[in-house]
Amino acid sequence: MSKILVVDDEIEICLILDKFLSKKGFQVVTAHTGNDALAKLKNDTFDLIISDFRLPDFSGLELLKEIKAIRQENKVIIITGYSDIRMAVEVIKYGAIDYITKPLYPEELLSLINNTIAAGAESSSKSLPSENTNVHQLASKNQKTSTHTKSTPQQRKDYIIGKSKPSRAIQQNVEIVAPTPMSVIITGETGTGKEYVAQEIHRLSKRNNGPFVAIDCGALPKDLAASEFFGHEKGAFTGALREKDGKFKYADGGTLFLDEIGNLSYEVQMKLLRVLQERKFTRVGGNKDISVDVRLLVATNEDLKKSVEDGDFREDLYYRLNEFSIELNPIRSRNEDLEEFIESFIELANVQLDKNIKGVDAEVLEKFKSYNWPGNLRELRNVIKRSVLLSKNDVIDLSTLPEEIVYSSNTRSESNLNSLKGVANEAERERILKVLTQTGNNKSKAAKILNIDRKTLYNKLKNYDL
Repeated sequence: MSKILVVDDEIEICLILDKFLSKKGFQVVTAHTGNDALAKLKNDTFDLIISDFRLPDFSGLELLKEIKAIRQENKVIIITGYSDIRMAVEVIKYGAIDYITKPLYPEELLSLINNTIAAGAESSSKSLPSENTNVHQLASKNQKTSTHTKSTPQQRKDYIIGKSKPSRAIQQNVEIVAPTPMSVIITGETGTGKEYVAQEIHRLSKRNNGPFVAIDCGALPKDLAASEFFGHEKGAFTGALREKDGKFKYADGGTLFLDEIGNLSYEVQMKLLRVLQERKFTRVGGNKDISVDVRLLVATNEDLKKSVEDGDFREDLYYRLNEFSIELNPIRSRNEDLEEFIESFIELANVQLDKNIKGVDAEVLEKFKSYNWPGNLRELRNVIKRSVLLSKNDVIDLSTLPEEIVYSSNTRSESNLNSLKGVANEAERERILKVLTQTGNNKSKAAKILNIDRKTLYNKLKNYDL
């Protein structure tokens, strides 16, 4: 029976993975901090370690190095809740088998686990240092032969600045505000890289030796949001089996990034305002003030000013957060940066998929430049990865692209509406409008009825000019 160590500070995730993997015939051990995981690794051996990239005491890269120092043969898969291509390349270069993004899909994770363990069994007669050398040789080969690669990932920054005028303006703002203690609101469409910018602000700040902790407020159940932020006392509510620290405590001395802050309830907004004003909070179910030193960065793809006008977001909190704002432009308005992003995603996909794609042909580049990219960088990354997988040659051509890109137009013309895709889009638009009317414009309820997440709904609303 293969033995797996699961490392995640979210107890619920550990429990879910433990239950799922145990049913599939694996022996599972869990740890909730990096130090806890390292202690277990020193006293036991595991066929595989699955670790969250963000832990209270370690980053994924730091923990990976410690794991390899204990036993070079340890095989590690990193779980991350965001799409950081530079981080992904780094953890692979330092010996991780692969990375997988949240939300986790059970069959995808199971397939990755089975392939990793099976590969380990087949190569048990080979020394792992040779395997690691092969990984580095493969990466080096890809870098030398790719026409899009200018330097190795180690030489390049984790954050791609871009050469367009909007990108340079964003970077200037980042460099101006980063050394200050000011709170920042980062706005932009879904997938434009808001968390990239938050990480860059943290990296250039005076707090860069402290933790960077991120929360997706859109994925937080409303009844557990306060506990996630501030922690809770044992017995504070049903299921609170032990005392728990919240994300504010984990981020003490560093930076806390709140994505989709517009999703927070009014009650949590009030508690958040108190932390910003008084630098202290109280755990759920507790009565003792806990002092904290945290810089807050927030992001949203909503119009917070309108939310304030509608009474959904506290005006005092808005002005407390909006000491400085940075707006990110969508990909479609930054064609000058497109080739640089393509280069980076190809580089990552080559390493992940053991391929050696050199770039994209002229027709593909033209399609990419004319496509609307409603999902922005996230969508581009996924399209590139798919194309790298499907490519039979060393250059990506039109045959590997999804139909919506091949047959797309950068304008919504009458001819487009007369096409089958146009008819389908119009039907989807009408369906969204109907559901929004039924729910009184409650987007959370509408997303649930439409069987999509809230972010996807906002993306479609903007795409259809609603």
